[in-house]
Amino acid sequence: MTKIKYCFASVLFLFGAVLTAQEEEPKEKEPGHTNQSSFKQLYEEFSTPNTYRSASGAPGPDYYQQQANYVMNIELDDKNHRISGDETITYINNSPDDLEYLWVQLDQNIREKDSKALLKNGDGVPMAYRPSTFNGKFLNEPFDGGFVIEHVKDASGKALPYTINFTMMRIDLPQPLKSKAQVSFSIKWNFNIPDHTVDRARSGYEQFADGNRAYVIAQFFPRMAVYNDVEGWQNHQFWGNGEFALTFGDYDVNITVPADHVLDATGTLQNRKEVFSKDMMKRYEKAKKSYDKPVIIVTQKEAEEASKGFSEKKKTWKFKAKNVRDYGFATSRRFIWDMQAVKMSNRDVMAVSMYPPEGNPLWEEYSTKAVAHTLRSYSSHTFDYPYPKAISVHAKNQGMEYPMICWNYGRPNPDGTYSDRVKYGMISVIIHEVGHNYFPMIVNSDERQWGWMDEGLDTFMQYMAEQEFGEAFPEAVAPNKAYPSRRGAPSKIVPYMSGDQSTISPIMSNPENVYQLGPNAYGKPATALNILRETVMGRELFDHAFKTYSKRWMFKHPTPEDFFRTMEDASAVDLDYYWRGWFYTTDYVDMGVKGIKKYYVTNNPSEKLKAAVAQSGQSMEDLPPLVHLVEEGSADFDANLKGKTPSATSTTLKEFMMDNMTASERAAVKEPKYIYEVTYDKPGGIPMPLIVEYTYADGSTEKITYPAEIWRKNNKEVSVVVSSQKELTGIVIDPKAETADIDTTNNGWPRKEEKSDFDQMKEKIKG
Repeated sequence: MTKIKYCFASVLFLFGAVLTAQEEEPKEKEPGHTNQSSFKQLYEEFSTPNTYRSASGAPGPDYYQQQANYVMNIELDDKNHRISGDETITYINNSPDDLEYLWVQLDQNIREKDSKALLKNGDGVPMAYRPSTFNGKFLNEPFDGGFVIEHVKDASGKALPYTINFTMMRIDLPQPLKSKAQVSFSIKWNFNIPDHTVDRARSGYEQFADGNRAYVIAQFFPRMAVYNDVEGWQNHQFWGNGEFALTFGDYDVNITVPADHVLDATGTLQNRKEVFSKDMMKRYEKAKKSYDKPVIIVTQKEAEEASKGFSEKKKTWKFKAKNVRDYGFATSRRFIWDMQAVKMSNRDVMAVSMYPPEGNPLWEEYSTKAVAHTLRSYSSHTFDYPYPKAISVHAKNQGMEYPMICWNYGRPNPDGTYSDRVKYGMISVIIHEVGHNYFPMIVNSDERQWGWMDEGLDTFMQYMAEQEFGEAFPEAVAPNKAYPSRRGAPSKIVPYMSGDQSTISPIMSNPENVYQLGPNAYGKPATALNILRETVMGRELFDHAFKTYSKRWMFKHPTPEDFFRTMEDASAVDLDYYWRGWFYTTDYVDMGVKGIKKYYVTNNPSEKLKAAVAQSGQSMEDLPPLVHLVEEGSADFDANLKGKTPSATSTTLKEFMMDNMTASERAAVKEPKYIYEVTYDKPGGIPMPLIVEYTYADGSTEKITYPAEIWRKNNKEVSVVVSSQKELTGIVIDPKAETADIDTTNNGWPRKEEKSDFDQMKEKIKG
């Protein structure tokens, strides 16, 4: 069978070449061009490898990163919703450069009363506003936020000169900070805490009907900007969308709050016996050994009782955190608190939830369960979670992440009922925000520049974790159904990729400059990675490469190129075409069946072949013995060829088989009665594997996946030969919707007749 297939392919090639030579007419010479192939390497897009970052995608021998250690004393004024602090930063210069000044991020300045961020968009008047947005925009004065910097001093207490430029502060050093040296300085500051429910602030408080507040506090202290080998100082302003590029370090933090508050934060609590009651301590010890369900540390009844008072006393919670890039905390007298232990190789990690009574019963049922599942799922695909805990805090309309702690939405109705949409939304946002511990809190990409490197990778991981959640907890999803992931499946991104090109940006864009941040930074890269894993590379190759990237860049600062290069380096799969199409362009996927021809084997050469040979100055006798093929429906076609085997209609083939094959080999051959030439076209720009399901007259099917490289020499259309003993009756491209093909009307043969809108309306009326 194989020998015959090769013979037919060779004959078709020769036949096509001769006809092409005959039909081509002299034409004007076209000018030359550069390499336009979608499969050319990304040398023009990638920077040259160096000693800091190797061509393999791994950190180079001279890779370095800075370190910033913080000692902070923080106090929260609950009555006046104000926060103040003093911090001492020890900055260690591991770079080869001497630094004349330091850049510090003042992200709260985006909330200044006259913030330029309020003027950055020219959106006009929409058709509708959220009530809270309308209130903040038209009915009230802008919030008076932003840092008040009281002083900046060196280690001896002498004032250091500084300049504030919107959300960045430059501290001028009396002498350059030498390579491998360190410097300590202190900053004293304060600011008004915003109500985060008014305009979706990433940090702030929510006030409840009884006057109590729940605080979720982050971006609350001046933080060192990143200095690295790629950009020098990463001192891009914070405009709201591009999140945070931050330096790893150790934290020693004391947080003073009202004595009746409970509080959790990044790091390990140092004075638990001082701030916990005896009952809380007993419950905590029980939680450390509870691996199957959470243990309530502060009950709903206790939280509701505490909410009736307002302590004038204070309590200080002391934490230490090693090797983290940021810090956050949550505090309220209104929090319920539960914990559960999660096995992580040879140690335990605590999965934690904090939520007001308004979150129940939903949060008590699912929050910590989702946290624990996320740690297990993400760790299985990357590395063991290295921190001691992961905390999910309920905050209205929130979804934000910090090392070991995050805020999440999902609130039942006042009577405690909730829809599936609310339940799945809450579980999904918890998985997503807890998952950010891996990307970018540990694999520390530059969110300010490349939003997709944290949001896209995390959304991809979220999709896998959601599907695994549905398998692990089938009682949590509808019977016999998969978890309803909002992003990740190929079909979900089709509306975006088929949309108006003027509102679509390449994934490789700064998050401040994209038109639709959700699809661009979250959905499209997640889908691209899902397709890469399931359809292009296969799970085994992909998972090994992805885990290699994750482990290589733990606690380091990777770039997009480090990711792209590592995925190829660890898999031996050339993916430059894939990165270019999906990440560097706004191209889309669209493949179709252009046409199909049926051929039969014959003894007689076609008139076209005879004419082509004559035009070449030869005669048919000059050619070697050939197996001739004739297209059904052509002038040379003989209907008597139908249903016969090739060896019965070609003397040349029969003689070849007799001379080159044994009797047993001839008996084993399954000669094709049908030979087809199927032409596929590609209106879309992204080359993708061509997944085809062929259906035959007896009802059987055959699935063939042609690699993406089938498009490497002709980016518009390709033709393939299909030979079979059975008649071909149907063709479907991408039958399981694996490639995010934006137009499926051209995916089949015979082509289905599309009904007009009028006909559809008539059917609807009849129905």
